[in-house]
Amino acid sequence: MKKAFRPAFTVTIPVLCGYLFIGFAFGVMLRDAGFIAPWAFLSSLTIYAGSGQYLLVSLLAANASLVTVAVMTLLLNCRHIFYGLSFLETFHQMGRAKWYMIFSLTDETYSLLCSLKTPDGVDPAAMRFLISVLDQSYWIIGSVIGAIVGGVLPFDTTGIDFAMTALFTVIFVEQWKSSKCHIPAFLGLGAAAVSLALLGPDNFILPAMLAICVMLVALRGKLAGEVSE
Repeated sequence: MKKAFRPAFTVTIPVLCGYLFIGFAFGVMLRDAGFIAPWAFLSSLTIYAGSGQYLLVSLLAANASLVTVAVMTLLLNCRHIFYGLSFLETFHQMGRAKWYMIFSLTDETYSLLCSLKTPDGVDPAAMRFLISVLDQSYWIIGSVIGAIVGGVLPFDTTGIDFAMTALFTVIFVEQWKSSKCHIPAFLGLGAAAVSLALLGPDNFILPAMLAICVMLVALRGKLAGEVSE
């Protein structure tokens, strides 16, 4: 586990920069809604859903029912179902840690795990686990600091959500550079673009994910050959 910490931390530096800032913004928003720092900590510890936590602030402010919260969260984060499908066997081999790996599989953590290259002498399972723990730690720290500072200084959070987009872009570029086969990237970009054009920004994510999964399964033989070359 000790050998895995340094490479795991190095890999998660882009997420560190993004999560501290975005978590900070969430903490500020939660504090503005009337919830103090301990609630930011508990929310990030037990929910840890990124965009789902941003949605939670609005739902809490509107006194939404538990049913509304459950349905809205499911619709917003149902894409995580597709993430988990690609790690069924990998997580199963990690024993009891698999439950935490499933819980902590955010967009950014998923991207890091997909492109992970374990150094010689480092346990892959330990490195995956540490990446997940570190990523959640960054988010918790950022949200707690935001809730504390938000109670003292006023902040204008307009446009702050773009930090998540910037973080996705950085991870995508790193994966592009580290991979010789760019077919999956083109498939993903194409499916997202077509779905966005046809369905609009509010409804394109789930159909795009379905299209990507279908194309990847259909081309799995060709893609496996491309990657092995």
